[in-house]
Amino acid sequence: MLAKIRSFGVFGIEAYPIEIEIDVSRGLPAVSIVGLADTSVRESKERVKSAIKNSGFSWPQERITVSLAPSDIKKEGASYDLAIALGVLAASGQINCSQSENFFIMGELALNGSLRKTPGILPVAIAVSRLLVKNIVIPRQNSKEAGIVRGINIWPMDSLKQVVEFLNNPDGFVPLEITETELYRSKHDYPFDFCEVKGQLSAKRAIEVAVSGGHNILMIGPPGSGKTMLAKRIPSIMPDLTFEEILEITKIHSVAGNLANNDGIVTLRPFRNPHHTASHIALVGGGSSPMPGEISLAHHGVLFLDELPEFNRNCLESLRQPLEDGYMRISRILKSFVFPSSFILVCAMNPCPCGFYTDPKKSCRCNPNKIAAYIGKISGPLLDRIDIHIELPSIKYTQLSDTKDAESSASIKTRVAKAREIQRNRFSAENGKYQTIYCNSRMQAKLIKKYCRLDTEAGKLLKIAMTELGLSARAYDKILKVSRTIADLSGAEIILPEHISEAIQYRALDRQW
Repeated sequence: MLAKIRSFGVFGIEAYPIEIEIDVSRGLPAVSIVGLADTSVRESKERVKSAIKNSGFSWPQERITVSLAPSDIKKEGASYDLAIALGVLAASGQINCSQSENFFIMGELALNGSLRKTPGILPVAIAVSRLLVKNIVIPRQNSKEAGIVRGINIWPMDSLKQVVEFLNNPDGFVPLEITETELYRSKHDYPFDFCEVKGQLSAKRAIEVAVSGGHNILMIGPPGSGKTMLAKRIPSIMPDLTFEEILEITKIHSVAGNLANNDGIVTLRPFRNPHHTASHIALVGGGSSPMPGEISLAHHGVLFLDELPEFNRNCLESLRQPLEDGYMRISRILKSFVFPSSFILVCAMNPCPCGFYTDPKKSCRCNPNKIAAYIGKISGPLLDRIDIHIELPSIKYTQLSDTKDAESSASIKTRVAKAREIQRNRFSAENGKYQTIYCNSRMQAKLIKKYCRLDTEAGKLLKIAMTELGLSARAYDKILKVSRTIADLSGAEIILPEHISEAIQYRALDRQW
């Protein structure tokens, strides 16, 4: 007897429909799974067999053939367990699955027949919303994740037995309804605040400028100067996520299986801090079946690279394209995958191998050649893509012992939000089908020429800086973008000399080291 169950697969961060056909026929007891199934899918026969027996049903002692169509796309993961189990029960005549055509079914089975949380449900829910059949049966742990998508009927289940009862009598169940209050209940404040950081006023100002314009930033300072402490607090001053941004971030984290069990939705800006020993694939994504890497998991958030020169050179150079385009393209023989990767890159490094080259109280043990080689680990093209380079001095005792609270993140965030609003209004007319610009760092040459207007004195100052420092064309554009952000923070229409001067100061590695 033949049975058909509708399900979904995930390839990259996109979902596609799958038709699962199960045939139970006479022959020696055996299970054959066809359709480019990987090891985890082929192992599902053991999970399905135990789940069926432990749910009170019997496993047919006949030949079982499972076909996953389309057969030219590789299938992986345990999300097909539930659909295969229902197909086996229907094909062996134990249940009536006449209603199954009206539902898409996904879920991993435990050996006792209960359903486990399955990665990649959000892309599936988004894909279902575009189809005529808008019913999806999923594990209950994934209900909040799927609840982000409107216009579909979500049927959360706890076990195989409950799903069978549901298909026998769908009218006895009601679809899940999640209100916005329940959806955003997991939202909470960041545990870090800038009021906890003593001193480093110039660094805080540079970070405020960086976040206001979406600029990448590099902090250079001796050990203990507060580089990591500052970086961890950057998300606390970033604007609140929009619904579209929440959807994009949650989709990526859903595919990666990083969603918390109780939340099911990402409501805070991501902060990713990979170790400097991270591999190329771990950083940018990839693999035989490409998965998002750290740069995609940091989408709409912060990617913090501590000890920047210690990262593998190939890993660092692979950042150049996503920093420029806002996405990472990974090509395979059958298909190319595009992972969104629009983030603020925050880097930290010591001024030399020992770390004390700029420390006034501790002597540096490095000779000039060692220092040059250390700085030289970071290529010029990558530095050109980092808009702001700042030096952090060591913290003095008077600053550490000061009992007064510094400015809070909430106060800084207010100014950042105001500057971002100015930029959003400015670029609203420029956004179209092929581009979305939400901050100054995303301006292309045409928009730089249009919106980065200098007064006469500011133009002269920039000319002197370009001549004396030998800056590249890309550095020239970066200075204009940063100065435009500084002007937005001050509410100025035209870029003035003080704005250009501050932006030039944020190019520490372009000056004599």
